[in-house]
Amino acid sequence: MTPRKDVSNVVALPSYCQKIIAELVGTYILIFIGCGAALVDRDRSLTILGIAIVWGFCLIALIYTLGHVSGAHLNPAVSIAFTLNKKLPLIYLPMYVASQILGSTLACLTLKVLFNHQDDTLPTVTRYSTPTTDQEAFLWEFIITFILMFIINGAATDDRSNKELAGVAIGVTLAFNVLIAGPITGASMNPARSIGPAVVANEFKNIWIYIIAPILGAVSATLIYSLLRQPKQEHQDIEVESVKSIIYNNMYSHSIA
Repeated sequence: MTPRKDVSNVVALPSYCQKIIAELVGTYILIFIGCGAALVDRDRSLTILGIAIVWGFCLIALIYTLGHVSGAHLNPAVSIAFTLNKKLPLIYLPMYVASQILGSTLACLTLKVLFNHQDDTLPTVTRYSTPTTDQEAFLWEFIITFILMFIINGAATDDRSNKELAGVAIGVTLAFNVLIAGPITGASMNPARSIGPAVVANEFKNIWIYIIAPILGAVSATLIYSLLRQPKQEHQDIEVESVKSIIYNNMYSHSIA
């Protein structure tokens, strides 16, 4: 009789469709809450501290809600960096990015309807302040995205880290970045976060900065963190080779006996 397999502890992996839906809905919620705070600030003055807290707490909640489904990227720069690092299959990338941009755009369209008493949705658009040059804005976005992605790599993808606190570490980092760079560049760190509001507000000035800089920052952080990773596969190969040697030696000794 064939023994029954214990399936009580087997967890079904999320499907491709579920991953895409998670990225679409997750990005929608992130942009709706974060950009909604910017529009509320126009009426009620949340201040940059309040807006930063909103962004950070929202991301924390979404990571714990969707991290086990799609990874909770919610950001094309993160998805591209993970694809280059072979943590996201290349075939998933186009739909991940498309769903993130669509979610952001739909969120901003919703905000436009809900805040129809305001003349426009320009507070949701990422723009840098007047004294800042293109080069400075590019560097700001590169650096803060680098910091965010560096934390993501260490807290969420390294087997040696405490995964239970990953969401908190990433959300707090986002809040700090918004607090510091928000008044200067809008602290995008996310091409979808900038593209959605730009489409709805029909304001595309310097949009290239908010697309290219975050991507380069995220990719650079992933490459740098790869230097800090434990060569896990190499250790596994050595361990397997040792087991093979033990088995072979035992078989050889038995055959002699």
